[in-house]
Amino acid sequence: MIKCVIFDMDGVVVNTEPIGYRANQQLYKSLNIEVSDDVYGTFIGNSDKMIVQKLKDLYPIQLTHDELLDEKYKYYFNAFDNADDLAMLPGVKDLIVDLHTNGMRLILASSASKRKIEKVFTRFGLHQYFDHTISGEDFEESKPNPAIFLEAVSKSGVTKDECIIIEDSTNGIKAANAAGVYCIGYNSGHTMGQDTSLADKVITDFSQVSYEIIRDIK
Repeated sequence: MIKCVIFDMDGVVVNTEPIGYRANQQLYKSLNIEVSDDVYGTFIGNSDKMIVQKLKDLYPIQLTHDELLDEKYKYYFNAFDNADDLAMLPGVKDLIVDLHTNGMRLILASSASKRKIEKVFTRFGLHQYFDHTISGEDFEESKPNPAIFLEAVSKSGVTKDECIIIEDSTNGIKAANAAGVYCIGYNSGHTMGQDTSLADKVITDFSQVSYEIIRDIK
């Protein structure tokens, strides 16, 4: 019986990818670098500090790691605060409320920074539903490394066999597999170049799952 659902955030709870994409393109332009969509797609599911390190490895950027991270946040939060089209993914709020109402433990395990998570949770009133939020900035390695999900299982107070993970990115699904936790891959059709085929179950709409369906996953 499943007792805890571990949610990714970007691309699962809220579609911040368009905001992030626009902000990053502005950042890249300011740095006079061109990052192809193929390369950009490999960043999805990574923490900001890991993305910054990859950028410095791949391109001639003179800024220090911390300076580049600050620049990345500057462009992102400006885009976030001024976005009037940002919304939760269709049906996910209903699922979260359904799970919470029925006593399911909910944990957010996102590669996003704590600042990004706080912004999203405040904007959409999500704090009351989640037992814990875990940020990728607290880990040396990003997804597909399973560390963040192993931490989520540890905080859940139940076994990994009593947890499931909902993910949309290739890196996130690989991390769930490496953690040995059942994974539902959410294929919204909006996330750039991500492969959900490695998930144990793939959905395209949150109406395809409910408390009863998730509870009885074996």
